[in-house]
Amino acid sequence: MRGPHNILRLVRTGATLERTGAMGVVMDAMDAPPLVRGTMRFLAWPFQWLGYRGDKAMPPATRALTALGPAYIKFGQILSTRPDLVGDELATQLRVLQDKLPPFSTELAKKSVASELGEPVEELFADFSEPVAAASIAQVHRARARDTGDEVAVKVLRPGIEKAFRKDIDAFYFAARMVEFLSPASRRLRPTEVIAHFEGVVMGELDLRLESSSASEFAANTEGDEGFELPVVKWHLSSRRVMTMGWADGVPLGDNAALDAAGHDRVALGERVLQLFLSHALRDGYFHADMHQGNLKVAANGNIIAYDFGIMGHIDEYTRRVYAEILYGFIKRDYRRVAEVHFEAGYVPADRDVDEFARALRAVGEPIFGMDASRISMGSLLSYLFEVTERFGMETRTELILLQRTMVVVEGVARSLSPDINIWKVAKPVVESYIKQSIGPAAALRDLGKTLAVLARYGPRLPVIVENALIRQSMPQEEVSERRWPTYLLWGALGVLVGSGAMAAGFWLF
Repeated sequence: MRGPHNILRLVRTGATLERTGAMGVVMDAMDAPPLVRGTMRFLAWPFQWLGYRGDKAMPPATRALTALGPAYIKFGQILSTRPDLVGDELATQLRVLQDKLPPFSTELAKKSVASELGEPVEELFADFSEPVAAASIAQVHRARARDTGDEVAVKVLRPGIEKAFRKDIDAFYFAARMVEFLSPASRRLRPTEVIAHFEGVVMGELDLRLESSSASEFAANTEGDEGFELPVVKWHLSSRRVMTMGWADGVPLGDNAALDAAGHDRVALGERVLQLFLSHALRDGYFHADMHQGNLKVAANGNIIAYDFGIMGHIDEYTRRVYAEILYGFIKRDYRRVAEVHFEAGYVPADRDVDEFARALRAVGEPIFGMDASRISMGSLLSYLFEVTERFGMETRTELILLQRTMVVVEGVARSLSPDINIWKVAKPVVESYIKQSIGPAAALRDLGKTLAVLARYGPRLPVIVENALIRQSMPQEEVSERRWPTYLLWGALGVLVGSGAMAAGFWLF
């Protein structure tokens, strides 16, 4: 949408930031250049009276975003996963933006459920409670399914939330383009790409079928994980604007007194939550990216229950292997190899000096190894690593920033349960297991199997490809050059096959 509403909305946004004292906080966190600071303050100051007051008990940034409404609260939540953009202090403040909105009426929720599922709420549910939680996009009701008698959680989108978000996102794009125009230096932070990332996350959360799908995939991946369980999606009671899952009945993981009273071992819980997260991230490449205490409970049998799958992280297999090699290099204190992996993966520009980069990495690793084991933080290690790679021209990778942020949150959860937990000792078995599987003989054989599977599809066509290659020998040279790529493809595939076989044999022999 284009129009004057963008300008009006931004004026009110600036006025609210100025009125609540958040303008300076945001400008400092973003390290905004003087031109941007001056322009924003000049435009916002005369219109302070248009800004919302917000809750004075909150810190300035959270106060302003909460006052501005759902889209701004969600934007703050997304920015809390990007400490590389807003700094650690502001990111920490923004993480408290959970369940800060008042609920909408239960009658509106019932009408939405009936409209989406095609039947009155009374025919679908024996009980349907008042809201038990209300966030920026949706709220949750506790209910009992009439067909099975199961207790369930019914998540319902806020009325009109889609239109409200689209309107504000359009204003965000307008603001990002203004910032890029006023300050070319700010383009390194890629404001427009940040808004595009935000739009993608929000649009996914506005279709609860996608969250249901994420929960289902996560459940399939983790089905065999001991001491971990997820609520079951009730597909027949779910749709685009309604999501129904089994009720997560247990003690909140953040309530230490209740955990102790229930007889749970907090040390074991702290170790398990950390190992589960690492297993999901490394083994599956698909992890819960919002694993704070509010989304975790402990069942009566001691299992950890996770819920709320609006933000999930994904790391492709190649990236996991690259970072396995990087981590393995740190474990072996082979900083030259760590540097080479960065260059081989294309993370650092080829014109940079490998030896200089290796020395910078040593400055990251050596203090970690010299630290008392109970103080080692893998989140800090990732943070230091990203700082160094950024200095050498590595572009920010959103999925890895999300991994770092989640690692920090999970570490915080583990330490809140067991302050003296040795993070490295707990994580080491999971990390070493993945390293062995991803860069050892088993991985080479898996790659060989995948290569054979691809070549098998071309098996019936190989005689034709060879025959065509022979026919091309009698063609004019120009035409041969144009049609030579299938032959290159064939020989390249065979080369990969032979190379994979040799690699596997080498692993087994040596």
